[in-house]
Amino acid sequence: MVKKKIPKVELLFIAISLCFGLACLTFYIWYQTEIIRLGLEIRRAEETINKLETEIKSLEAVKASLLSLERVEKIARQALNLTEPQPAQLIYEEFIPELKR
Repeated sequence: MVKKKIPKVELLFIAISLCFGLACLTFYIWYQTEIIRLGLEIRRAEETINKLETEIKSLEAVKASLLSLERVEKIARQALNLTEPQPAQLIYEEFIPELKR
């Protein structure tokens, strides 16, 4: 049986072609995994945004309840012992349109 000798140039071309093919395959696999990783990261960020928006809404509700006029008046009357002003304590200013700034 006679073996045919493969020229070195042809062998080098085959080796370079295989390396290029493996490099392309490696790049494609890396690219796909990066797309998946970024998609997961985006989903986590969106979930975090949704949680923060929900927390903001609940904090705004708490703020509104704490700043309600009934609550403020109750604290002013009970804790600070404030009362309605007497008519003699009221000072009225006249509105003069010429002095309007």
